[in-house]
Amino acid sequence: MIGGAVVLRDYLTELPLIAILRGLKPDSAEAVGFALVEAGFRIIEVPLNSPEPFRSIEILAKAMPDTVLVGAGTVLDPDQVNGIRDAGGRLIVMPHADLAVVRRAKEQGLVCTPGVATPTEAFAALKAGADAIKIFPAEAIPPAVVKAWRAVLPKDALVVPVGGIKPDNMKPYVDAGANGFGLGSALFTPAMTVEEIGRNARAFASAWQDLRQG
Repeated sequence: MIGGAVVLRDYLTELPLIAILRGLKPDSAEAVGFALVEAGFRIIEVPLNSPEPFRSIEILAKAMPDTVLVGAGTVLDPDQVNGIRDAGGRLIVMPHADLAVVRRAKEQGLVCTPGVATPTEAFAALKAGADAIKIFPAEAIPPAVVKAWRAVLPKDALVVPVGGIKPDNMKPYVDAGANGFGLGSALFTPAMTVEEIGRNARAFASAWQDLRQG
């Protein structure tokens, strides 16, 4: 593993936004990756239901600076974890809270962020070694619920809402205790040009900086 243990909080410090590149193709992976990095992004996720996801992960892992954490999303099976690691991925993101996947990721020294929709799932995932909990889908889990979770979750737990996040709806989640966000189609779709993706990335980065300064 590059550079020893990976600490997710380190990658979330400057810009705690995770780029979810669902549908990314290998031939555009490097250009899209650099457009995101230039906007300040430090975490890139390629969902495994994308075309040739392991190839895209390998390209990004080799091309991006060491300051960028590259990995996979929509990881559904523990056996997929080894392939992601072999491709150079260091991040495992899941839509669900399969503890077998969490444990396999941690056995391999990888960062793991499982998806949870209830406090029961959140506590179980953290106990199994999850580095953060992905609140998914965020459209169904409003800021008031996140605030209630925050009252009982460990204070150092990282909470990352994913689903329907846009530059103009991050603030209520941050006020409720969110540590960052996963960004999907508002940031990237396969139909977008690299220039469009770059503009979207800068808009999200600017919105985050405004929140931080505010």
